[in-house]
Amino acid sequence: MNAVTPIEPNRHDPSSIFRKQYDNYIGGQWVAPKSGQYFDNVTPVTGKVFTRIARSDKDDVEAALDAAHAAKDAWGKTPAAERANVLNRIADRIEQNLETLAHAETWDNGKPIRETLNADIPLAADHFRYFAGAIRVQEGSIGEIDHDTIAYHFHEPLGVV
Repeated sequence: MNAVTPIEPNRHDPSSIFRKQYDNYIGGQWVAPKSGQYFDNVTPVTGKVFTRIARSDKDDVEAALDAAHAAKDAWGKTPAAERANVLNRIADRIEQNLETLAHAETWDNGKPIRETLNADIPLAADHFRYFAGAIRVQEGSIGEIDHDTIAYHFHEPLGVV
């Protein structure tokens, strides 16, 4: 078990972990919500506002979908090994920032730090590693149905999900 200073509401200032306000992350950059509206994010740890979050609406969702569609073709043409490497690098970054992310998750949802530090955040990294491995073992197949017909399947990106 990792040794970490527990979050104590009267001794720890969330401003050392969080920005005062978060925008949407769309197309590789932070973007303010189109409406300009934010909501207060209250931590169950203290019952006080600790940050403000973009109040996204359908216009923000459309912008995110447009960015995802714009990136789809390049990502779909990226070799499986490189896509796996990207997912593994994400897992590496999660693990490198384990304590910070665990504290952030605890402030956000009120879970005990032992759960976020030893389960939630490590499992998030594990999921990225799992899918990095799954990308590498994905195969297509071919089968003969009759003398004149074969069936084959292969994996290709079909769209944004």
